[in-house]
Amino acid sequence: MIQRAAVISTGDELTTGRIVDTNANYLADQLTQIGVELVAVLAVGDVPERLEWAWRQAMAIGDVVISTGGLGPTVDDLTTETIARLAGRKLMLSQAVADHIRALFAGRGRRMPENNLKQAMFPEGAEIISNPIGTAPGFRLPLTHEGRSVHLIVLPGVPREMKPMMQESVLPWLRANRGSGEVYLTRTFQTFGITESALDEAVGQVISAEQARLSFRASFPEISVRITVQGDPASAAQKLEALAARVRERLGEFVYGEGDTSMEAVVGELLSRRGLTLAVAESCTGGLIGHRLTNVPGSSRYLKADFVTYSNAAKIQTLNVAVSTLEQHGAVSEQCVKEMAQGARKAAGADLALATSGIAGPNGGTPEKPVGTVWVALAAPELTFARRYQMYGDRQWIKLLASQVGLDWIRRYALGLELGKSLPFRR
Repeated sequence: MIQRAAVISTGDELTTGRIVDTNANYLADQLTQIGVELVAVLAVGDVPERLEWAWRQAMAIGDVVISTGGLGPTVDDLTTETIARLAGRKLMLSQAVADHIRALFAGRGRRMPENNLKQAMFPEGAEIISNPIGTAPGFRLPLTHEGRSVHLIVLPGVPREMKPMMQESVLPWLRANRGSGEVYLTRTFQTFGITESALDEAVGQVISAEQARLSFRASFPEISVRITVQGDPASAAQKLEALAARVRERLGEFVYGEGDTSMEAVVGELLSRRGLTLAVAESCTGGLIGHRLTNVPGSSRYLKADFVTYSNAAKIQTLNVAVSTLEQHGAVSEQCVKEMAQGARKAAGADLALATSGIAGPNGGTPEKPVGTVWVALAAPELTFARRYQMYGDRQWIKLLASQVGLDWIRRYALGLELGKSLPFRR
């Protein structure tokens, strides 16, 4: 029965701070959702004795130990041989995996270095977990440690490989072996325009701790709130729907989506549903809005153009901003950003156009227009609306927040909501 889990993240790149361990965060979230308690997360470098120590510690406290990393073909990839040594198992070659690796290299027109066959070696008795993307499969190994049954689950460290393996193979196995008929069901609401404290207060007024577990995640510039309920499948599903309805009613327009979605994906779906096309004119955001929009598959259906007009000359030549506007009011002004939006809409032949112009810093501010001053405008057939915001943070934060505000404006327009509502911009 699987009730407690420990996670091991391996690699010198983690212990030296070269990369952030996002895998552990992901695994913690997934385990929580299915009701498996995460009791420890250990990050350890590529040193044999340290790896052995981490595995012994994890096996002592977890019913299952999930590791990521250390499955590559190089000399510092030590996970598989460490486990075999601790378990007293021989390493065995899987001919099927070896043939698969060879086929992957051949399909890419590349010669396979022989050291890649290291990835086809597994401890005796291991169940192979296929990797649909990369060359390194994972494996699950049941064993007895200090009189207890422990399951070791070993996955690659590359997130885009590890996550599909977790979803398709590991999580179904964990659910089946959790040893309880109860289920844990969750619903996540993505919000923008409300602070974390205000969100906690608002949701806490309609959901008590006895009814569900609430968790909040602030990931600038949005905040998500997740409801988790527990019970038999039918009653848990009914309870979750009732509580979700309360959250939707309470938070209203601040909820831009549910589940694992982004503002740009929601905007794209709304534009597609309404048959609207969009042009973007960017100055301070430097193409970030267009980048986010085109991250969504199918964005060519609604995005007609993204004009990155960083200089005044580009604003004049590309968007037909008047020279007199720039001379009298400057590029960071209501007049300029409105003309940018109108010019983009006309040039692209789009239904809507969004424009941004501001001072992202760290230099360039004045007493009248300090760093963080951002103007946003939306041009539509029936209106051209603009608003000034005073944003805070470093250059990257200001650019990202300005892009989020702009995308939220498009969402609001498509839903018939008020544009330019006051938003909490402090970190």
